[in-house]
Amino acid sequence: MQTKQTKTQTKRDFVTLLDCSPEELNHIITRSRDWRTAFKNERNPSLPNAQERYEPLRGRTAGLVLEANSTRTRVGFEAGMQQMGGHAVILKSGDTQLGRGEPVRDMARVLSEMLDIIIIRTLSHDIVEELAEWASVPVVNAMTDRFHPCQLLADVQTFEEMRGPINGKTVAFIGDGYNMCHSYINAAKQWGFNLRIACPEGFEPDQEVLASASNFVQVCENAATAVDGVDLVVTDVWSSMGHEAEQAQRNAKFKDYQVNEQLLEAAKPDSLFMHCLPAHRGEEISETLLEDPRSVVWHEAGNRLHSQKALVEFLLLGHTKV
Repeated sequence: MQTKQTKTQTKRDFVTLLDCSPEELNHIITRSRDWRTAFKNERNPSLPNAQERYEPLRGRTAGLVLEANSTRTRVGFEAGMQQMGGHAVILKSGDTQLGRGEPVRDMARVLSEMLDIIIIRTLSHDIVEELAEWASVPVVNAMTDRFHPCQLLADVQTFEEMRGPINGKTVAFIGDGYNMCHSYINAAKQWGFNLRIACPEGFEPDQEVLASASNFVQVCENAATAVDGVDLVVTDVWSSMGHEAEQAQRNAKFKDYQVNEQLLEAAKPDSLFMHCLPAHRGEEISETLLEDPRSVVWHEAGNRLHSQKALVEFLLLGHTKV
């Protein structure tokens, strides 16, 4: 009979935001801001706070398993490991034996013998859960068809850098009740903000996920109601990975859920707009919204580097301080 590997007491996974306590998530956000400041200082050595690079992960290796395409996720983790003194091994979909029938539990145990942490991006959330169950090193969900928790670290960091604590604020998510929406639901519960969701009929978030944070989430009948008076407006593409064949059908059903400058007028005057990218101009957003002064998508994208560094540091070293 096969048995799972014994997990050490320090083994931590990040499959969803619920794997960390609110206090731990706030610690990660604080460290993310530290990492952003350090990155800025390293690129500007004339600044008074410039200092020698802090490399807490020397000798550590991350395995980045990419079964789904990636830009921000890969660059953030790969560059982040290098900047922290570590190294990343990139495994694309054709580089592993999963496609040839190797059980996930076997790959988990093999990689645990060679790596310090496993980061995986795949459309099957079940794979990530099984990998975390059998691996004896930390496993990070870098996006699945159910959740995208790493993006939420960057989003919360961005909001708090620009507007202060997100606790008690109101956020509107407009669009597909898919992985980003699910992670926003978890985030509302963990950070204590109010979340309004507006989705076309048939594209609502999973009811179980929704019920888990019912005190913090409201499903609205249309986008205008959801955005009224909010602090932050968020959207995502209408046809996420795995749904490309449905694009024409989805475009028709989502046409009333575009986020544009007119819709944002209903939000607070100092509201922000975020998108995890890549964005489809003319579909889920207007052609010009990314250039609007309320849009912080480039800062948000840059924070993927810093928040992912803070996450890996936390999973491997705990509550580290410089």
